[in-house]
Amino acid sequence: MADQLSPDEKFHLITRNLQEVLGEDKLKQILQERELKVYWGSATTGKPHVAYFVPMSKIADFLKAGCEVTILFADLHAYLDNMKAPWELLELRVKYYEQVIKAMLESIGVPLEKLKFIKGTDYQLSREYTLDVYRLSSMVTEHDAKKAGAEVVKQVEHPLLSGLLYPGLQALDEEYLKVDAQFGGVDQRKIFTLAEKYLPSLGYAKRVHLMNPMVPGLTGAKMSSSEEESKIDLLDSKEDVKKKLKKAFCEPGNIQNNGVLSFVKYVVFPLRGEFSIKRDPKWGGDKVYTAFEEVEKDFAEELIHPGDLKASVETALNELLEPIRKKFESPELRKLTNSAYPGASKTTGNCLHAEREDDELAPSRLDIRVGKIISVDKHPDADSLYLEKIDVGEPEPRTVVSGLVAYVSQEDLQDRTVLVLCNLKPQKMRGIESQAMLLCASIEGEPRRVEPLDAPEGSSPGERVFVEGYETGKPDEKLNPKKKVWEKLQVDLKISDECVAQWKDKQLMTKLGQITCKTLKGGNIS
Repeated sequence: MADQLSPDEKFHLITRNLQEVLGEDKLKQILQERELKVYWGSATTGKPHVAYFVPMSKIADFLKAGCEVTILFADLHAYLDNMKAPWELLELRVKYYEQVIKAMLESIGVPLEKLKFIKGTDYQLSREYTLDVYRLSSMVTEHDAKKAGAEVVKQVEHPLLSGLLYPGLQALDEEYLKVDAQFGGVDQRKIFTLAEKYLPSLGYAKRVHLMNPMVPGLTGAKMSSSEEESKIDLLDSKEDVKKKLKKAFCEPGNIQNNGVLSFVKYVVFPLRGEFSIKRDPKWGGDKVYTAFEEVEKDFAEELIHPGDLKASVETALNELLEPIRKKFESPELRKLTNSAYPGASKTTGNCLHAEREDDELAPSRLDIRVGKIISVDKHPDADSLYLEKIDVGEPEPRTVVSGLVAYVSQEDLQDRTVLVLCNLKPQKMRGIESQAMLLCASIEGEPRRVEPLDAPEGSSPGERVFVEGYETGKPDEKLNPKKKVWEKLQVDLKISDECVAQWKDKQLMTKLGQITCKTLKGGNIS
């Protein structure tokens, strides 16, 4: 097909539905001379969801236009972005992404043999690339690096240096992948302009940048891997798809921030060329639309009911997801999914057959936070108990009743940074409600030895503590005491011989590093 297209027709295919193109004239010039070389990269962090069909449909357009397309699995970027992917899981995440992205492309009819797949660490650890990172870091200011990553790299109060490196590495990828253009979401625009500014300073060419709009999620905001309610997972069952679409924001007549309508525009029409609304004859009967503008107009004028739109999108979406679900029914891919996302991947419906026995006991269910003790007072009705007021990042400090003063002096506890379990059911201790639990290391014996756990230096109240490999899981709002979730998880919380807090040999961490104690090697955590 591409051989029969004129340069103008190729340009139309490449740019349709994009929000912005930087370097249109250069794009047109290249198409007059040869086929475009373009790459799309994805950091291998959270599990891909249905919004990934938007770039997949554009990749289909690129191939129809004769482009040479490279897909980059950006594993090093995933690690640099606030450790969204722990180092030991990088390889597994890459394998998962490769399998699921290929399954998506196959489900929309894209021939995989026309694509080139590459992993970031295949070339980003080379001597030449590393030297260019240093060269670039001598030119890019901290202000420019932070600004470039503002909408892509996770923003935290105490940013890691790795997050500042991220935009520069993405710029260098354009040169090392030998492409003419980079394709991504409009949220990456500042990274693209950083590349245009600094690559020529290294003696490299300025590239074309192709930007997709950001597709609203089901809640009306950006669809995100880390927000369960905003997304439909690629492995969600038909029942889950129906349930999530039913809850989706889709106000009658409102065409703004409508994730259901956006899916029709950016996925269904580019792939199918038409969209069918199924409805009762008394409400107008079935109708086939051949242009998105007609769908949008009828919805805005309330000629299409939100329920009918959702039901029709549900049908179209399940047609795309069914081949992916079937592929991931294999034991090998079920095992890969659970290994790449331990504890964070909920198995639903008939898709993955709920194989993991320990999903119910994922440590991510615990809401452990960094806290700061702001006052310590004696319990009025118990000599051995004290009341600690602890800042855990909420408007008001929490009251914690504990006997820690028997092991650590009252003066040493004042203003100390500690770890606090925040989602236990509050319970009264000698008439005063304890609203959380102080977590400490301990060794039984005569005498019993107890030490508070230590967060990394620079940690702030409210920062979340996670177990390696479980960083994306969502804590329970309140742990059900009847299920004894804390008690079952607590059994495997230990202090290593290096005084590092662990759960089943995986480290407890914040974004700044490991949780430790001072001296109690081999102790328990309670």
